[in-house]
Amino acid sequence: MTPLDILLEPLQYDFMVRALATTVVAAIVCALLSCWLVLVGWSLMGDAVSHAVLPGVVLAYVVGAPFALGALVFGLLAVALIGLIRGTSRVKEDAAIGIVFTTLFALGLVLISVTPSQTDLSHIIFGNILGISDAEFVQVVVLAVVAFAVLIVKRRDLTLYAFDPTHAFAIGLSPRVLGALLLGVLALTAVVALQVVGVILVVAMLIIPGATAYLLTDRFGRMLVLAPVVSATASVIGIYLSYWLDAASGGLVVLVQGAFFTLAYLFAPRQGIIGRRISARRVRREAASPDRQGASPARTRTSEP
Repeated sequence: MTPLDILLEPLQYDFMVRALATTVVAAIVCALLSCWLVLVGWSLMGDAVSHAVLPGVVLAYVVGAPFALGALVFGLLAVALIGLIRGTSRVKEDAAIGIVFTTLFALGLVLISVTPSQTDLSHIIFGNILGISDAEFVQVVVLAVVAFAVLIVKRRDLTLYAFDPTHAFAIGLSPRVLGALLLGVLALTAVVALQVVGVILVVAMLIIPGATAYLLTDRFGRMLVLAPVVSATASVIGIYLSYWLDAASGGLVVLVQGAFFTLAYLFAPRQGIIGRRISARRVRREAASPDRQGASPARTRTSEP
């Protein structure tokens, strides 16, 4: 079998084409958001929102509503509850996040166990990208476009909020509003990723791409480009591997993203463990070279009349 056959054979099936398109769309918007989540330090918040949407999905199934609608409602509810607990009690943010997401996730598990269903609802937890329907694909694209548009339009304000919220406030921006906006986009994006990798692995798509790009560049503008490229590439590779290995698609997508992060962690020119050593050796070697030091004393004496 030629490499061309390996690339083209999966595309003969409509479910594979839908899976690839859905995964790439979700990967791009998740990666874009992950850049801000990594800078602000909201990795745990992404984990909380992704787990908290589970009861919303189950309830949407019960009433016959789109899964995305129920997930979005509970994602926003989780964000609101975390803010409420943090703002009206002595409980700190990390504890509030832990309380809300574990409680809502447990509620979702209970609802799955007591809901009579001819559909295996476990795919909500583990993902079922190969079984996505045309209607679900449209939902993912619409939600992803909305989240992507908000991030692009407000990118300057959100970037200032991530780097220096005090300065943002000084020039007339509201850090509280910007934080709420970012949390709302987080809830929206978690719903998008839910269709691809399930509840458990959503946080990986929301964190790994941004963390990988953070190791590869010192400029945030480049980070916003590198993260989606890395994430989309990993997603395509993961889907192809799932076809040829007959393994879980969502799990392989995340594994490939983890592999990319490992490579960046080891070999990134400035931030990688091995890359830093190679760069340091190159700098020392260039500093010790004759061209850098100028002519040697012996050569200078020889050239004198």
